[in-house]
Amino acid sequence: MEGVTGNSTNPAETVWRFSPESNGKTISKTEQIRILIATDILSEGLNLQDCAIIINYDLPWAIIRLIQRVGRIDRIGQNAAKIFCYSFLPADGVEEIIRLRSRLRQRLQENAEVVGADEAFFEDDDQQIILDLYHEKAGILDGEDDTEVDLISEAYQIWKNAIDADPSLKKTIENLPNVVYSTRDYQPTPSYPEGVLLYMKTAERNDGLAWVDQEEKSVTQSQFAILRAAACHPDTPAHSHHEKHHDLLQKGVEFIAEEEKNTGGQLGRPSGSRFRTYERLKRYVEKVKGTLFASEDLKKAIAQIYQYPLRHSAIDRLNRCLKSGATDEQLSKLVVTLYIDEQLCIIQEEATTQEAQIICSLGLFQS
Repeated sequence: MEGVTGNSTNPAETVWRFSPESNGKTISKTEQIRILIATDILSEGLNLQDCAIIINYDLPWAIIRLIQRVGRIDRIGQNAAKIFCYSFLPADGVEEIIRLRSRLRQRLQENAEVVGADEAFFEDDDQQIILDLYHEKAGILDGEDDTEVDLISEAYQIWKNAIDADPSLKKTIENLPNVVYSTRDYQPTPSYPEGVLLYMKTAERNDGLAWVDQEEKSVTQSQFAILRAAACHPDTPAHSHHEKHHDLLQKGVEFIAEEEKNTGGQLGRPSGSRFRTYERLKRYVEKVKGTLFASEDLKKAIAQIYQYPLRHSAIDRLNRCLKSGATDEQLSKLVVTLYIDEQLCIIQEEATTQEAQIICSLGLFQS
């Protein structure tokens, strides 16, 4: 067992003994450390992937600090199937002395006034609410029901479940040509009529989903609803495509192009983590210009966010950071860390063409 604080002579050397594999160090078994007790000095810039358990004996005012700690072990090189994160509250006797919960509640209320949040736990005096907050049960660290992070997670899980069940699907699907289409049986409802689903990549390389009915009207803008409407078993029989399939497909392309034009363009929707992060950090860079907080890495990270799509893991962490009410400085530190670790954006080779591409479409009609 070892301890590390800001007064430690060489924290990195202690980290190497605790997490040798993730740091590429050869440390004898007798010198390795099983338990490392540390302050937040280890929350940034060091690899701790050999570890899979974190125990928080404090409750930071800014939840981003908890996220930063987990980010030291939840990264490339982590081989554990699960990562466990525990947080402790003081016993009642100690609580009466240090008033941690009441101080925490007051700080959360102050944050709510600043960011304009109105989540129930800001008003509720129940201790369980604060427990739930740190256990991520209150929803403060999650995206909204229809945000990009959840959509990407669900789409990825559909893909993973499919290829786990039938590995041959991976090669089959990846080899399908663009503009492939099919039609399956569908029983319409008052909310969701018959029509055509469309998946495409826009000229700005953003993913887009659309659902167009026979009247050439958009059925819904909920990306979740469209994704789930496409669900079917691989053995589902195909039907002949509807005579208006391609006309409705074209209309869907127009809907997606128009939506992108009106809702953020290159950076996606204004409610998305990419748009919000870019806008906040762009203002922050101007604010700190010429000060010690100015950073070339931050400028490069912002430029990368503008040019390339965010990685799924980055979207998740940025959404959590934004939802927690982190300051611009805290957001910038997270972005720079992701940038340096090459975990911020999906860097793609410049495409030979910037035209929109229809990937696939699915007709939903009664047989």
